[in-house]
Amino acid sequence: MRANVLKRKLNLRIKRKKRIRAKISGTQALPRISVFKSTRTLYIQAIDDVKAVTLASIDGKKLGVKANKEGAKKIATEFASILKSQKIEEGVFDRNGYLYHGVIAELANALRENGIKL
Repeated sequence: MRANVLKRKLNLRIKRKKRIRAKISGTQALPRISVFKSTRTLYIQAIDDVKAVTLASIDGKKLGVKANKEGAKKIATEFASILKSQKIEEGVFDRNGYLYHGVIAELANALRENGIKL
């Protein structure tokens, strides 16, 4: 793709991200579950925005999974077990400006299947 097309796509994602973040916030009891996806891996964090602290995080690179639907399922099951060990049963899903389909939708559904209410 041309460089200006990539810049435009990134600018549109950033605009969506700002619009979403203006509406949602996380707390200790109801953390914001933020997703970042690169071309190779996925990163997930549970964030308490009141104290500005990351409560839990997971990195797809350390698990050795790719940024595809199967990798999203594996990361979500691991992350759900981490959250349950910290007694966190629900959260607010922050898709970080990404469109809710494909890998992002699969990740959210896998978190729900593993007992995390979003």
